[in-house]
Amino acid sequence: MSTLPPCPQCNSEYTYEDGALLVCPECGHEWSADAGTETGEGDKVIRDSVGNVLSDGDTVTVIKDLKVKGSSLVVKVGTKVKGIRLCDGDHDIDCKIDGIGAMKLKSEFVKKV
Repeated sequence: MSTLPPCPQCNSEYTYEDGALLVCPECGHEWSADAGTETGEGDKVIRDSVGNVLSDGDTVTVIKDLKVKGSSLVVKVGTKVKGIRLCDGDHDIDCKIDGIGAMKLKSEFVKKV
């Protein structure tokens, strides 16, 4: 019997090792073998715009001008945001921006510093 974890996408039990990766023959999904041990089951890995893994307390930089809904304020490109907190939902970063206040950002519009 295999001691490998099931596929995180389709829950297939027929996963196999291919070098450092685990592969599902049914759906073709590939993932890192050590990623399953570092993050618990059900944990979502949040990545920035270039693919870096984000974690609580990281510092990120905004890569696009972002209009603040309900006001005339704009978060400019290059704004540094320190001490982010990751959360569930469409806007997966909770932070405080100087001059604007508390707000939520999408991880696709930031880059890890």
